[in-house]
Amino acid sequence: MIFQNQNDNLVDRFEDWWRRDNKGLPLMWVVARRDGARTPSPPPKDDEDRYIGLDLKLGQTIANLKNNLYLADSYAQASSSIGPGSLAVYLGSKPVFAPNTVWYEPCIQDITNRQPITFDPNGYWFKKHFDVLKELKKAAGNNDYIVNSPDLVENIDILAALRGTEELLIDMIDEPEAVSEALDEIYETYFPCYDLLYDALKTSEGISSFYCFCVIGRGKVAKVQCDFSAMISPEHYRKFVLPTMKKQVKRLNHSVYHLDGPDAIRHLPAIMEIEELDALQWTAGAGKPDGAAPCWYDIYDQVAAAGKCLWVQIYEGNVDNWIDRADRFLDRYGTKACYLLFPGMS
Repeated sequence: MIFQNQNDNLVDRFEDWWRRDNKGLPLMWVVARRDGARTPSPPPKDDEDRYIGLDLKLGQTIANLKNNLYLADSYAQASSSIGPGSLAVYLGSKPVFAPNTVWYEPCIQDITNRQPITFDPNGYWFKKHFDVLKELKKAAGNNDYIVNSPDLVENIDILAALRGTEELLIDMIDEPEAVSEALDEIYETYFPCYDLLYDALKTSEGISSFYCFCVIGRGKVAKVQCDFSAMISPEHYRKFVLPTMKKQVKRLNHSVYHLDGPDAIRHLPAIMEIEELDALQWTAGAGKPDGAAPCWYDIYDQVAAAGKCLWVQIYEGNVDNWIDRADRFLDRYGTKACYLLFPGMS
């Protein structure tokens, strides 16, 4: 088996979605808990173990395989990531592990007087994390699950982790050339890092999957983002973010943009100009309606008009509410470019 799933055409289904050509039903993530399933996940030894503990991650993966049925277009997967932005740790930031996230200590004190930003594949954190991921891959056996590429992140989000958010905002005004130079250096580190991970974790058919967003495909697959964009103007987004984002997406086979929060919506026209970008995922934020709510249709209208795919998470209410919201969403946008993700269910 390629991954534990009832769908023999799983990867083909995702490839159809990436091409905006779903056949029949939309792409759907549906995971059901097996009746009577009782296999527990092991507890973490500490907060670092929670993210990159090999025994813990193997235990969680085995528990998921035993407890869950992977239906529709879902699939079994194993994940390990040093928080949302592992690349910052690989580039020199010190991670601060916490129960719900990982913080990154800034390591650039002066944007104009610093060492070049470089990636060392023998660096402590990359090597330690890389070894865990390779062991997860080794333990997959007959491809019972796929190991996701970690949540690297890129661009100005990584520079903010290395420099500090407030400091970087000031630098963008006082030292814009130095900021652009640093962003170019971060771009040059991304693919040397990503390619090592891709080569180690891909299947024999060259299939890869990306952490957290449940996307898979032939070749290089990744989520891209710019959460920092909530604090900058459209002009600064186009100046500092868009140039390297376009280059990055062009070198990926499949990509989905993670648009996070109301303050990031103003950059949607620029994002839709990224020609090779395949899909957009919208995160409304805590306390807001889920991804299929009609109040977000204006966002999806722009994405659909640009010819991109829609990644939509549905979770409010009960199963009947999920189905009703999905039906209304598909009545408006059709099935060819839609990926609907549902909560775990019985």
